[in-house]
Amino acid sequence: MATNAAGRKPETQLALVRRARKMNRILAETYPDAHCELDFRNPLELLVATILSAQCTDKRVNMVTPILFAKYPTVEDYAAADREEMEEIIRSTGFFRAKTNSIIGMAQTVCDRYGGEVPAKLKDLVTLPGVGRKTANVVLGNAFGVPGLTVDTHFQRLVRRFGWTGETDPVKIEHVVAELLPKREWTIFSHRVIWHGRRICHARRPACGVCPLAALCPSYGTGPTGQAEAQKLVRSGPFS
Repeated sequence: MATNAAGRKPETQLALVRRARKMNRILAETYPDAHCELDFRNPLELLVATILSAQCTDKRVNMVTPILFAKYPTVEDYAAADREEMEEIIRSTGFFRAKTNSIIGMAQTVCDRYGGEVPAKLKDLVTLPGVGRKTANVVLGNAFGVPGLTVDTHFQRLVRRFGWTGETDPVKIEHVVAELLPKREWTIFSHRVIWHGRRICHARRPACGVCPLAALCPSYGTGPTGQAEAQKLVRSGPFS
């Protein structure tokens, strides 16, 4: 059984599944256009953009990648890149030295081990420098059509706030949520919940008073419940 919130009766697994799927349907109605907000044209570009997105906004990454993608159109170009030149291009995304190491190392591994093609399996993607399960699932779901849950900071925070799990480990959270939703929904659900976290369910002051999930959320009241006050907290993209 899952615990909804302090003072509430434990929730059976069946009840949790039903509530989770209803919340997903509401998010689908609320965000019909939810999608990956990183700009890309192929798996390689998405992989690079996702590496750059660590501790950086998608908006900032999308400002940098047109220059980067034009200079390095192939994985071989990344593998042979001049480190200082790449660092200068991606400097504004933060942690640019570590990200440069990851991108060049990733490209060299793809060339050496996978024949120059970004692999389309989780077990292979996570062997690449700078690529963990979150990045791998972003690439699988959005570039290859393989369902995956993107457990970023928004995702972790919201599913705990929803009372779906008390886990803090991203892999354990991924496994819990995978049991609640149909596999075909994993990728798009990830986008929906990330959009909701960016727009309404903020970390410090969620806009509870205008949240479409209010009736199903055990954390309702964490933020202002008055409609006028809550509406002021709603944000729209792109996010800076």
